[in-house]
Formats: sequence, C-alpha cells, structure tokens
Amino acid sequence: MELADRAVGFLLSVISLSIFTYYTFWVIILPFVDTDHFIHKYFLPQEYAILIPIFAGVVLLSFLCLFIGFVMLKSKKKKKAQ
Repeated sequence: MELADRAVGFLLSVISLSIFTYYTFWVIILPFVDTDHFIHKYFLPQEYAILIPIFAGVVLLSFLCLFIGFVMLKSKKKKKAQ
C-alpha cells in the first residue's frame, strides 16, 4: 500500500505543479506577450483567469457548507436519540 500512496502523492504533486505553472504563466507572463503571438492559442481569454478561480471557490465553499450542515444535523439526531 505504501507504493500506491507514494504514486498517488507524486501524481498529485505533478498535477498541482503543472496547474500552478500554467496559471502563473497565463496570468503573469502572457499579458506582456504580443496578442498575435502563437502562444496565445494555448490559453483561454484573460477573463477566465478570474472567473475560473471564483467559480472553483464558490463550489468549494458550497460543498464545505453542505458537509458542515450534514454533520450538524447528524450530531443533532444523535443527541435526540440519547
């Protein structure tokens, strides 16, 4: 099992580093490159650089609130059963 955990950890690290590198290049470096350069075809428009993290944050907060609400309801049912 230890080998599988290491493989999953390595894969998650590579994916995280790839996303970080892509996003950093997209947000910090790409605005200084000419708009007619070929590299622009590999990236989404700049508006999405803000919209995607906002959407991901809203989804994450929604799932977090649902989880906390579910746990609170479950603990409330346990207290009533006692």
